[in-house]
Parts: sequence; C-alpha cells; structure tokens
Amino acid sequence: MPASSGSSITGTSDSDGPVQIARVVGTVVSTQKHRKFEGAKLLMVQPLNLDDTPRGHVLLAVDGVGAGVHEKVLIVIEGRAANEALGTKGAPVDAAIVGIIDHVTIDADI
Repeated sequence: MPASSGSSITGTSDSDGPVQIARVVGTVVSTQKHRKFEGAKLLMVQPLNLDDTPRGHVLLAVDGVGAGVHEKVLIVIEGRAANEALGTKGAPVDAAIVGIIDHVTIDADI
C-alpha cells in the first residue's frame, strides 16, 4: 500500500474506512452539551496517512479510551459505529476514539 493512501484498517486505500489512524491534537471543553455527552471527554483528532502526515480535516471525537494529546489513536467515523463503540445509543456522535496505538508495523511486501 503506498504511503500516500488512506490509513483505513480495512486494508484498502479508502480514506473513509470504518477504522482509521489519527493523532490527538487538542482538547475541547464544553460546559453546555447534549445530555448524552455528560462525563465524556471531547478531543480534536487529525486523521493520518500511513507515513504519519496529516490527511483531511481535524475532527471532533468523543474519547472512549482515555487518550491524551499527541497520542496516536484508532478512530471510527460513522455515527452508528461511534455510538456502539461508546455504548451511547442515540447520542449525536460521528467520530469516536476506540483505541490507543502503541506501535504500527507496515509490511512493504503486501
């Protein structure tokens, strides 16, 4: 897979795959928010290409795993998948952090 392709875990070059790699670039503090978000941490994430360069726009994501700024994470970008990942049925969620990445290895022969 070329380094400029999307970082979808599905193994294709589709940049809008169900699970993507991103980096947490900031936090959001909101004193007034939808009741389904009470107690939830909101983070700004930058989707990444496989070579760690930024891809697309920064997104707002609900954190389901305790991620921090500068960490590389797995995100889902789709309302139903994000809701299921967070256990927040019916919440207005489009993006959710579902994992913290420790290490990525890319096999150049695939």
